[in-house]
Amino acid sequence: MIMNTKVYVDNLTAATTERDLGDWFAPYGNVAQVNLCTDRLSGRSRGFGFVTMATPEGARSAIQALNGKVIGTCTLSVSAAWPNEQRTGTPPPELKSEAALSQPAGEAECRSGHRPCRWQPLRRLSQL
Repeated sequence: MIMNTKVYVDNLTAATTERDLGDWFAPYGNVAQVNLCTDRLSGRSRGFGFVTMATPEGARSAIQALNGKVIGTCTLSVSAAWPNEQRTGTPPPELKSEAALSQPAGEAECRSGHRPCRWQPLRRLSQL
């Protein structure tokens, strides 16, 4: 069951515009907002975007109708959007633990938890 009205659309062509997305979703309900993710440098589509429908029923019918639909040369992947995680700027709890704070810089516990690992900073090819 869709609890929100935001829909994730993937596998879009680089020529896709926000107007195109709005036109594709309009037959399934009122479109409240369209966000096409674009490359900062070129301004071209990155191949995915989000469409916010006015009602959950509109979002549900758009997902059912457009998921797997071939538009141009691409098969759309349409699903309910995941909620955006809040980013507070504070480190995650595992980085705030006593063990993490007590280890010298450059050492961290291995994922297996057996012994500390040392990481090496990246070196230039001329230094190798």
